Amino acid sequence: MSKDKEYTILLKKQIAEIGKEVRSLEFKSNYQDAERLGKYISALSNGACLDNEEFGYLYFGVEDETLKLIGTTFDASRTKAKGNQNLEIFLRQYIMPKIDFKIEEFYDEEEKRFVVFTIPAAKGEPTCFMNIPYVRVDSSVADLRPYTEWMRIIYNSQKDWTAEVIPDATLDDLDPKAIRLARDKYKELHPSRNEEIDSWDDMTFLNKAHITRQGRVTNTAIILVGKEEASHFISPAVCQIRWQLKDGSDENKDFRILSIPMILAVEEFRHLVRNANYTFTISGNMFPETMQRYDVFTLREPLCNCIAHQDYGKKTRIEVIEYEDESLLFRNYGEFLPSSVEDVVEHNFPESKYRNPFLVEAMRNVKMVETEGGGIRKLYIQQKNRFFPMPEYDLNDGKVVCKIQGNVLDENFAKILVNNPDLKLPEIILLDKVQKHQPITDDTIALFRKKGYIEGRKPNIYLSAKIAKNSRQVGLKTTYVKNRSFDDDYFMDMILEYLKKFKQASRHDIDLLIIDKLSEVLTNKQKKSKVGNILTKLRKQGKIQSNADKKWVLC
Repeated sequence: MSKDKEYTILLKKQIAEIGKEVRSLEFKSNYQDAERLGKYISALSNGACLDNEEFGYLYFGVEDETLKLIGTTFDASRTKAKGNQNLEIFLRQYIMPKIDFKIEEFYDEEEKRFVVFTIPAAKGEPTCFMNIPYVRVDSSVADLRPYTEWMRIIYNSQKDWTAEVIPDATLDDLDPKAIRLARDKYKELHPSRNEEIDSWDDMTFLNKAHITRQGRVTNTAIILVGKEEASHFISPAVCQIRWQLKDGSDENKDFRILSIPMILAVEEFRHLVRNANYTFTISGNMFPETMQRYDVFTLREPLCNCIAHQDYGKKTRIEVIEYEDESLLFRNYGEFLPSSVEDVVEHNFPESKYRNPFLVEAMRNVKMVETEGGGIRKLYIQQKNRFFPMPEYDLNDGKVVCKIQGNVLDENFAKILVNNPDLKLPEIILLDKVQKHQPITDDTIALFRKKGYIEGRKPNIYLSAKIAKNSRQVGLKTTYVKNRSFDDDYFMDMILEYLKKFKQASRHDIDLLIIDKLSEVLTNKQKKSKVGNILTKLRKQGKIQSNADKKWVLC
């Protein structure tokens, strides 16, 4: 059957059987504008979910009141949106989460031309246009958010894979050591019931902790406490953590694949990380001189979030990259479900939407994630308490990437926090943007300049030396001036000039060239790490490379 005939039959069948516009079916005689079209796509996707339909349909070429087939001149491929942008690209840019809607044109037997948008139903969360979900109410398109019952239906529409029972799996497929650890963590949450919990057999405990369901093993049970050899039960899904260790030149030094049970893998990961003591260069009683780069919560929370929110249907590993003496990067696959990281952190909105609600509940019951939510916000507070940079999140390309810095980037950021203990988290996040050379608004610049936190002119804003005047620390003002005089660009130019003159250089040569010019507030190990970072930056910019003798040369 030809495409024209197939769509003509479908259109006439929908008109005959439904006979009017509904939440999942819309008719238009001709094109109106791009933003209105975006709202229709959002509304039809959400409406299809509410109507238990697989798709919503939007037809052009049909009178919406009489349903008379009149044809249309609308051509989606030639129509432009704002800024002369291609219409389809514009729509796909602002429809979130990404849905694979299709645009087809067809002709009926009278050679009238029609255009149809076939729009997948929302699953697990509302489909939004420009961050707002829409739905058809009577004859108009309206904001979906006030209709809380409809929102609830959409959020609960996606099947929770982690709650599914595995018919052939038994208690013998679960790891006794993992179950013991899970039981101990469960008892920590219920200290008054320890004797009762000890009296339960393993299956009773697993049921109570919502890891199994009515004595049957679930995908969650295999993920959290399953034996490594039981991983085939969740295939083709993958539940592994790949840890990599990289040095200052971005070269791989070590790696490990951690498999189920995840409750043990998290503990194993904690011992893999090179969590050396970090010696602070700011003296004074308010600033501890030595501490580990990452506390236990900072190591566990991002990794457990990856496990809890991983889209296991994508058949990918969770990735953790440790940059030696510098930072940790956590990556899981699946869209970030809360509206934004800013809402979670700044407004203290705990995560309320979960891709894997059964798994999340089980992880709460064994203390792998925060029992009251808000773990991401607590992660920011932990970094604040250590005077370290704030976490960074990248939510692009269907992944969530979290970067945790394990050292001080700009000593003046730490000094501001030390001397202003009442600073609110939103202000600290904005100050963090300054130290990372990220843009802030003009109003924020004016406020920070008034408070003496920043110097310079836009876009070259930096944290202010004036803070040193009121600092409770000793000997930092001179160091700050030295740091201001020699930024990374200065050292990069030095390395490039050296290579132009001498053609090649070993890492030892570069160290001799740079290290004695670095700030005295850095330890020798920190100086070497900084040199490694500068070399990495030059290599990524395509300016230098390593030759067969493992010496640096110009590209």
